Amino acid sequence: MSIPPLKKKTLAGELYTRDAGIESMLFELYALPRTSLVERAQISRASDPLYIPSECIVHLIRTSRDEVDEVWFSVLFKILSKRILNALPRATTRDGKDTSLTKESIRDEAFGRFVEILSSDRQGYDERLDFFEIKFNGAVEKLRLTAQKRAWLAEKRYAPLESDEDGAELSPEVEQAAGAFDPFDVSNLQSQSYRLRLDAAINQLSPLQRRIIHMLRQGFQIDSNDADTTTIVKAVSRSEKTVRTHRDLAFAIIRDSMKEGGTL
Repeated sequence: MSIPPLKKKTLAGELYTRDAGIESMLFELYALPRTSLVERAQISRASDPLYIPSECIVHLIRTSRDEVDEVWFSVLFKILSKRILNALPRATTRDGKDTSLTKESIRDEAFGRFVEILSSDRQGYDERLDFFEIKFNGAVEKLRLTAQKRAWLAEKRYAPLESDEDGAELSPEVEQAAGAFDPFDVSNLQSQSYRLRLDAAINQLSPLQRRIIHMLRQGFQIDSNDADTTTIVKAVSRSEKTVRTHRDLAFAIIRDSMKEGGTL
């Protein structure tokens, strides 16, 4: 069998190529039964002789797009997601007591961006994913740096509204800005202009904040005593306090953005 070449081209018009060691490893992996391949893919220590480089896992998950059954994709995606998240900055301290909102934003946006690229590749070949087959760590680092730049710019723009990251507590300015502001007030939503401005403001939020806002817009509760009720806390795997903090910060950013546009 042959390994299909990458499609991304250099400025000189030449195709990018995988490392020879990666190509060799792929031939070895294709000869393995999937149960054995999964066992090896779950090895996280790069020093282990049976370790599978992440570049190979990216290739395997891309080739799964032609399979009708999503099970194989799901197994590989779970493994790959863990590796990507391990390469991104931790938002929570080791003791689990404190959370950095900026690091959380960087982490969510970088991972969310990867998922978007992967989803695009599953619909049709996306050359942006070629870089992850060439140099996985470098590609993830680029995602991190891009997300970090956006987070820092947002942090600088909304400096008066920032919360205390160490304790994840909202400042009085944020609470006041969020206040009684309801971006989904029915009377305002009747205006098409308002809805367009609102959508544009929501798009400025971090992936986590966007998800919280979208769920609120759809009528989901933040939390519930009913174990069977779908809540935002469950959906985003965050504490109620963290969800409310991000909600209020998002409301403040939306309100500020729409005031700048003359909507409020």
